[in-house]
Formats: sequence, structure tokens, C-alpha cells
Amino acid sequence: MDQKIKAGIIGATGYAGQELARLLYTHPQAEVIWYGSRSYVDQPYSKVYGNMKAFADQPCRDDDIAALAEEADVIFTATPQGYLAGVLTEDILSKCKVIDLSADFRLKDVSVYEKWYKLEHKSPQFLEEAVYGLCEVNREQIRGTRLLANPGCFTTCSIESLYPLVKEHAIDPDTIIVDAKSGTSGAGRGAKVQNLFCEVNESIKPYGVTNHRHTPEIEEQLGYAYHAGDKEALSKPGGSPILINFTPHLVPMNRGILATCYAKLEQGVDASWIAEIYQNYYGNEPFIRLLGEGGIPETRWVEGSNFLDIGFVVDERTGRVVVMGALDNMVKGAAGQAVQNMNLMFGLEETEGLLFPPVFP
Repeated sequence: MDQKIKAGIIGATGYAGQELARLLYTHPQAEVIWYGSRSYVDQPYSKVYGNMKAFADQPCRDDDIAALAEEADVIFTATPQGYLAGVLTEDILSKCKVIDLSADFRLKDVSVYEKWYKLEHKSPQFLEEAVYGLCEVNREQIRGTRLLANPGCFTTCSIESLYPLVKEHAIDPDTIIVDAKSGTSGAGRGAKVQNLFCEVNESIKPYGVTNHRHTPEIEEQLGYAYHAGDKEALSKPGGSPILINFTPHLVPMNRGILATCYAKLEQGVDASWIAEIYQNYYGNEPFIRLLGEGGIPETRWVEGSNFLDIGFVVDERTGRVVVMGALDNMVKGAAGQAVQNMNLMFGLEETEGLLFPPVFP
């Protein structure tokens, strides 16, 4: 591109917003022109995040998305649920592209969104055109959209770990159980008693048991995979989702998602076929690393990167497969995937600004 993409971030002082700022600073084809933050207006961005000293010393601006649309080519909204749906207009979308890191446009059925998020959806007229930004699944639709719903961290890890097996009907979708672990950054930067050091350290706990808000997102996307080609099923709201058990857990680490997924194998499916399925779907994907049968992903080997590591084990005794996926919830689970989507939306190489190895130790 002759000129750099002008990017604005609303919610720049949250964890995902800061990760966006960090990634976009080193992106060869983009520049951040607006660090939006309602709480830190006029304060230097690097005063909020000391790691950005000498990189982003500009003052924070407000969250006036209409004004930002006059200046930016793309707006990232790293904001709580309900923000973008409450302010998005046709005028904004006619002037720039929008990548939303919240759940406002991930679910196609407005009633499902309102049930799980306890919010009235203020702009359902944009739901149909919004593209779910799972790059490895919806790449071609992403290229042509102006409104991108960036998937959640648990959902990215869970869906992509299971997607090929569901799509190929290698597993019984009614038997899927996802047991997932997350670092504390997934809860955001806001002060909450349950996230204080003394509350989290030396402990692990489940939360959102049977009612975590990422559940319908996983179900909807796996439903699209399972019912692909079934026009009658796909015509139903939400694409005829399947039902799963999803239980997240909070663990005392800063970053990382580990999803351990269980499902009953269909008749005749064995480990070699599963390995072949994953290779066919992800063998050429730049940000999915296949560990193969017996491969055990670890969050430490993806930290700070845009990679998703996937391994699996077949339990012949029970006729089940155990699929494991690991990613960094701030990168591939949020900001990195958002930048990957931006690259696709602007016709850049998908890996632009994202090909760096994980950080260790």
C-alpha cells in the first residue's frame, strides 16, 4: 500500500486495546492515530501503559466514534458489550471499516444475544452483514466486509480445535464437552475483588458453569460447520446450533487459554483419519500449529504470539477423542486475530505484522 492504514482504537486502555496498540505500532502498513479512552482523556498513552514509553506518547482522546470515523480507515472497538451496538450508524460504516472485539455482532439471533448478555441490542439491522472473524474458517467473507465481529478467546480456541472434526462428522456433536482454562487478563483490567492477587493466587476455580456467555457463540459456529450444505437447518436463526457443555476455569497466570475438548467418535473413525482431517484443514494455515496425535499443547509455548497449537489423543477404551488447543487470549484470542482480520480486509498479506515467535520464559 502507498499509504499506511490509519487505525483508531476505542477502548485503548483496556488489556485488549493495549495489545492492539503494541501490535499496530510494529505493523509495517498501519499506524494508530487515535487512542480512545473515556477514563484517560488528555493523558499521555504511555503514562497509562509504561511499556509504550517512547512508542506512544500521544495523549488519549475520547470515545467519539463518529469523529474518529472522519479520520480513520479502520476503527477497533475493544469495549464492553453494548457499546458498539449503541453507537454504530450507517454513516460510520460508509466512511471506514469497523472491527469489534466485543460480542455485539457475533451472534446472528438477536434474541440469543439479549438472553445471554442481558442487554437490548440497539442496532440489529447490522447483524446480517457482520462477518464472524474466524480467519481460518471465513477468510473469503472477511475480505469483503466492512463490519467484523472478532471472536472471543475461549471461542476461538474451542471452535478451531473442534471445527474440522465437526465439519467432517467425525464426532457426535451431542457429546461435546469443553473444559477450558484462562489466565486472569481474560477478565479485563477493571478492579474486581474476585480477580485480586490474593483471590486468584494458589487457586483454580470454575466459573460461569452452564451459563458462560461464550457458550452460544461456540454452539452457533459449530452448528454452521455440522449443518454445512443443509439449507433448511441453516435457515433457522443461529444456523441450527448444536448443544455442548462448556466450563471455563480461572488459573493464576497472566495470559493463555487451554481448551480440552471431549467427544464420542463416530463409527470407523481412528487416529490416522483424525490426523488427516486436521492436516487437510489446517496444514497450510500460518497461525495454526498441528502437534498431531499425542501432541500436548502448553500455554507457555504460545504466549505473546498469534499461534494456536492443537493436539489430540484417541481413547480407544472409551471410543472418544480428546482434542487440546492452546493460544494467547490477548493475541490470537483478541488483538492478534483482530489485526489478522484487518490484513484480510485491506488486501494485505494475512501474516503482516504478526509473524513473531512466542515469548519464553
